[in-house]
Amino acid sequence: MTNEKPAQRRIDQFFSGPGGRADNWRDLVDAAKAWSKGGDRAKYDAALSALAVTEEFHGYPGLHLMTALKEAAAAGDAATSHALATRIAHALQTKSFRQHAGDWSTQEESNGDVPDLLPPTLGQSAARRPYFETLIVTGLPASNWQGLAAEWRKLRRPVDAFIYEPVIVGSLEDAFCAAMLNPNIAAVVINEGFGLRSRHDAPVLRAMTGAMGLNEESDASALRLAHILNRVRPELDLYLMSNRDVEQIAGSPEADVVRRVFYSIEDILELHLSILEGVQDRFDTPFFDNLKKYAQRPIGTFHALPIARGKSVFKSDWIRDMGEFYGLNLFLAESSATTGGLDSMLEPTGNIKKAQEKAARALGADRVFFVTNGTSTSNKMAVQALLAPGDIAIVDRNCHKSHHYGMVLAGAQPLYVEAFPMTEYSMYGAVPLKTIKQALLNAKADGRLDRVKMIDLTNCTFDGHIYNTRRVMEECLAIKPDLIFLWDEAWFGFARFSPFLRRRTAMGAANEIEAWMRDPKSVAAYEKQQAELGKNPSDEVLLKARLIPDPRQIRLRVYQTNSTHKSMSAIRQGSMLAVKDIEFHTVEAQFKEAVFTHASTSPNQQLIASLDVSRRQMELEGYGLVANAMEIAFAIRNAVNTNALISRYFRVLGADAMVPSEYRQSGFTDYLAAGTNWASALKSLNDDEFCLDPTRMTLVCGTAGYDGTQFKGLLASRYNIQVNKTSRNSVLIQSNINNSRSDVAHLVRVLAEISGEIDRGLAKGGANAKVDFDVRVNSLMKDVPDLPNFSHFHQSYRGDAGTKTNEGDIRSGFYSAYDAGGCEYLRLNDPEIDRRLKSGPDLVSANFVIPYPPGFPIMVPGQVITQETIDFMRKLDVKEIHGYDATEGLKLVKTEALARMGKPRAAAPKLKAAS
Repeated sequence: MTNEKPAQRRIDQFFSGPGGRADNWRDLVDAAKAWSKGGDRAKYDAALSALAVTEEFHGYPGLHLMTALKEAAAAGDAATSHALATRIAHALQTKSFRQHAGDWSTQEESNGDVPDLLPPTLGQSAARRPYFETLIVTGLPASNWQGLAAEWRKLRRPVDAFIYEPVIVGSLEDAFCAAMLNPNIAAVVINEGFGLRSRHDAPVLRAMTGAMGLNEESDASALRLAHILNRVRPELDLYLMSNRDVEQIAGSPEADVVRRVFYSIEDILELHLSILEGVQDRFDTPFFDNLKKYAQRPIGTFHALPIARGKSVFKSDWIRDMGEFYGLNLFLAESSATTGGLDSMLEPTGNIKKAQEKAARALGADRVFFVTNGTSTSNKMAVQALLAPGDIAIVDRNCHKSHHYGMVLAGAQPLYVEAFPMTEYSMYGAVPLKTIKQALLNAKADGRLDRVKMIDLTNCTFDGHIYNTRRVMEECLAIKPDLIFLWDEAWFGFARFSPFLRRRTAMGAANEIEAWMRDPKSVAAYEKQQAELGKNPSDEVLLKARLIPDPRQIRLRVYQTNSTHKSMSAIRQGSMLAVKDIEFHTVEAQFKEAVFTHASTSPNQQLIASLDVSRRQMELEGYGLVANAMEIAFAIRNAVNTNALISRYFRVLGADAMVPSEYRQSGFTDYLAAGTNWASALKSLNDDEFCLDPTRMTLVCGTAGYDGTQFKGLLASRYNIQVNKTSRNSVLIQSNINNSRSDVAHLVRVLAEISGEIDRGLAKGGANAKVDFDVRVNSLMKDVPDLPNFSHFHQSYRGDAGTKTNEGDIRSGFYSAYDAGGCEYLRLNDPEIDRRLKSGPDLVSANFVIPYPPGFPIMVPGQVITQETIDFMRKLDVKEIHGYDATEGLKLVKTEALARMGKPRAAAPKLKAAS
């Protein structure tokens, strides 16, 4: 994250993840190689000294091998140093140490005599045993740690389903650093008697612990550490070892973060078995496990799914290639049955229900619903279940179309609010909190606040803008304490597994608010602010204040949808809907009806299994995978923006370009800015109204003469690089848990090649080529259309609207399009459009019009079309515009049809339920 090399030697530089560790080992091998060939030994000593500090927090190579490295260096043995460093680096790179006992030996080939390291059975069993590491926090002196590790290793048995290596530390700070630096840690054993301070340099960490009130050795209590670790890595199993009154500790509410409390003098085998059982609990995948068993049973299928068991495929001369491509298990696991070990998605009572409960635990929710036809369906289910006809919902106008269609389904009235514009890049950001609060205050002034039921926002946006979710919910709850929040986190599901980003997720913020509500200080904070605000504060005062809700009045109701397939290892269309709603019992019946309406009665078994498995993966290794995805993103940003050739034509926008300064109260500018470290990023994540998701990178290509659609096509057709979203002059690049450093190298190589071609073309083409290039760049970067805001619903669709709010009956507008005789078409460049914009009557859209890009509705049913919307459409050079046929033109509601809207009319037809 920082360009300052020396800072990486400190233990509190947590943005240097798995790739950074690999780089450090590679540097050590290079230094050892140079020394073995007569080079400078001092460089090797310096590299080893720097590396040894953070390697204390990893199980491999561990104390034994690190001691061997140090002894070889002290003896001046360059050859042994080079050989051993090379073997360790290779084992780390290939992860072979997890299965091969020889990697733990100081000898070139293991002789099997390594009883104090890993048992010789490692790597020799028929079944592969997953490997993890357990953090042991102890008050014993460091001189005893090697013996303590040996005692732990003696507990291993060949029948154990997993194998783990102890990592031993002696202070709270070191325990915190180990949890942050080592993604292999899956469990923590906390003994009493450890110290507070690390033995190493950690100035940023000191500032943080000071802010947390950890200043004295007495602050380093076992429960205090347990709460700290639970906050940063809630997926870890925590075990407390005490020689005091364990019954009293176990019965304390503060011990709820601990999986089990042990009396320290009792048999340690029970603790060992508990550690294995805890990991097994996360490893179990109820639906996937049963699906595997089902596939191995000899089953006769007399139901309507011919492809089940694969006989119709593998016995065919014509489609056998599909079976050979996908493999037999795919077909053996297919079934339309919901019995015999399987379960029903519509009425889960067995393994799907258990799988969803595990997913709820993983996401920090009260309950989770699996959805097999995408987050579009998750959004519509939530909107339909939570809103009724006539309810008002404050909605980001730029949200995914599924929310708009959900309003149509529910008959709810959207009150659209606008995000801040980023006109230069033809995209919108997110909706400022002041805008949302103003909408609520306007509804209150109109006497309509009781009808405002929901706030519906996208977090993070397609382009990476992240809300301060806690602040948004708290300030809105201060105005209306029973609001429902629907956060569309389709692109942000992975964030739960990053301690830096978790606080910005819906569930992360909801859990923090819930904890705050239980704190007696919350009532005092509320009452103090009320005294300061006075009895009847003006809207201006309320908009400026950081409002504190009354914790006694809050009804916490939070819903979060995430496209599991977009950021985790789920098959396409796999989605989860997470719920933390104290009033869920009041909407459970209609929620079930929404599931019945939208969910298929024939869900894909493989898709359900992938949701189950993706939860397992993220609970057991999500922390490291997300850290790596962030590190990949930093590597891309750095490679593009610092390369002399590439940066002439391309650049990745920093937070300072993506988030206006008024929303970056901390002053944070970019992840790669000089002097930036994890602490300054954390301050931004805590304080700023909007942050930028580090894994989402807006790559400006307009400065290279390419529009976004053209550049996306070039990357795909010529270089086999796929990107998702484009704007007029940019493409969106995102890193995920699937990416590697090789992917970075490929992208950088491609950008360098394209930049070189532009360079050569301009050099060969002379002055005219340069003029043409500048004109093209100017048209893409300067001559950009203004972004249209939502205007208003036509008065015919606002029969019961207030005076200060702009909500409308979108459902009636939607069904106006069903009356062919009541609609007309006008081509985009027809002079009649300009005449009517100037003199009337109003142009009223009969449907949604959604250009891709930018991918949000610039017109919705019943909306009055304005000049800025027409100007924007006329400047668009994209080919894909949903809801608009260029040959026919804009579909409009006729003036006479609008006039009839105010008269008694037949009820609009109801939408039919999906089959």
